[in-house]
Amino acid sequence: MEKLALETMNTLIVSIVFYMVSAHLTRSLSKDVGRSRILEKARQHFFAFGYSKMTMDELAAELGMSKKTLYRHFPGKDAIVVALIHEMQKSIRADADAIMRNHTLTFAEKLRGFAESMIERLGHVQPGVLKDLQRFAPHCHRLIEEVRRDNILHVFGKIFEQGQLCGAVRSDLSSVFLSQLVYEVVNSMMQPATMEYLKLRPVDVFQNTFKTIFGGMLTAKGRKDYEKLFDQS
Repeated sequence: MEKLALETMNTLIVSIVFYMVSAHLTRSLSKDVGRSRILEKARQHFFAFGYSKMTMDELAAELGMSKKTLYRHFPGKDAIVVALIHEMQKSIRADADAIMRNHTLTFAEKLRGFAESMIERLGHVQPGVLKDLQRFAPHCHRLIEEVRRDNILHVFGKIFEQGQLCGAVRSDLSSVFLSQLVYEVVNSMMQPATMEYLKLRPVDVFQNTFKTIFGGMLTAKGRKDYEKLFDQS
């Protein structure tokens, strides 16, 4: 009898623990799904209209949820924007790392794959988004610059290292110098005032920088004349 009672108690305890774990996992999954829905809708608003025109009221209405539920996931608009920035950072790195680890691709194919993924992402960012963010949420704009620096140094550092190993990139220039060069150019050109002056979008800045760094600005004739004069030493 005592043995039966003990087995029954153990079964009850296991059932309770299983229920608690299942309930916790269900709540966590529900929370993750809700968070993902919010970020997806917020991404559409943010990149299309900018920080100042994205409101918690509109997000809640379009998501079909109460403001109370929205605020349970995010304490405010800034928290959503910060989450979007970090999510984009992780996504860019993950895609770039996957491309660079793919041994079936040539170096040129890896460059093209990375360039296409960035063009797809930046193509959704309207020209005034960064200017709007710099004006109304400067702390978020600074975060974008920090993330931009980390990503460029990480991704392009790997790109140049692999390029040098396979002989596609000059080995007399360090990969650290080259990746820093890319960062300085992109960060300078991505400043809202600069893009406005040049009438460029973020995707234009990336494409032009990428083509100039890897393709050069000299034609075949220009390169030949350059090498005659500058490679004599």
